[in-house]
Amino acid sequence: MYKVLAFYNFIEIDCPRNVQVLLADFCQETLIKGTILVAKEGINGTISGTDNEMKKFSDLCFKHNLLSEEMLKFSECDFLPFHRLKIKLKDEIVTIGDHEIDVKSQNGQYVHPKDWNKLISQEDVLLLDTRNMYETHIGTFKNSTSPKTTNFREFPKWVKALKTKIDTEHKVAMFCTGGIRCEKASSLMKKEGFKNVYQLKGGILNYFADVNESDSMWEGECFVFDDRVSLDHNLAKGSYDLCHGCRMPINSPDKKSKQYVRGVSCPHCYNVKSLSQKEKYANRQKQVDIANASGKTHFGNATKVIG
Repeated sequence: MYKVLAFYNFIEIDCPRNVQVLLADFCQETLIKGTILVAKEGINGTISGTDNEMKKFSDLCFKHNLLSEEMLKFSECDFLPFHRLKIKLKDEIVTIGDHEIDVKSQNGQYVHPKDWNKLISQEDVLLLDTRNMYETHIGTFKNSTSPKTTNFREFPKWVKALKTKIDTEHKVAMFCTGGIRCEKASSLMKKEGFKNVYQLKGGILNYFADVNESDSMWEGECFVFDDRVSLDHNLAKGSYDLCHGCRMPINSPDKKSKQYVRGVSCPHCYNVKSLSQKEKYANRQKQVDIANASGKTHFGNATKVIG
């Protein structure tokens, strides 16, 4: 059994390159896989490894004041859900494209998972799912509103349009997978003049951990950005797979469609992808199958230090 660790922290990092090298040196001799983003505004990542490796990684981050205990969200998986480790230097640890946002000085009011149901049951609350459309496709909170974005950079434009439809005094309760997008989204909405902005502390993953499924107002599963694809309310791997042609989550009915070709296409993309694209994906899947049959990995194990 492997541990999966999700974390983020908005903290001033004078030299992101030094943090990148520190983490890369530590991870080099481990099984740790996943993605870590480092920027001057902080750190963000989801990684997996053995229980002991996750503890040592956490201790390293505590020692260098990068994270604290409450910033860690753990789940378990019986396989490594990432193929390699990437440690990237970025301008933002979650990209919204507005550099005037300062989440440390202006953001929404945190709402703990156990208080969330009471808040979103109020009639005068706009319940806002800040995730992208392919994520909301497989699950969300009952009666939530989706901006129908395909990329988080589209969110600011949606907020400006929202201002023409509702009063800025209106209560807005927002949520995302682990909480980090809401940090930027709530700060943006405050900057745009919205007065009563609330955000689910720790996101959907924290809600799953703290709220009994029998009391849950969540419907469906939660999309995650690794090979588990989705999680159920018990933080166990869900029922969805991923189409490697379009990266959309797919279920059993999708895979029974004549438009589904493993590693190539699904009903979401069959009529969108070109013949040359499908041939490219088919060749890639062939190489993956050959590698798997020989007991090798097609993706490689190297740590990639990017930026």
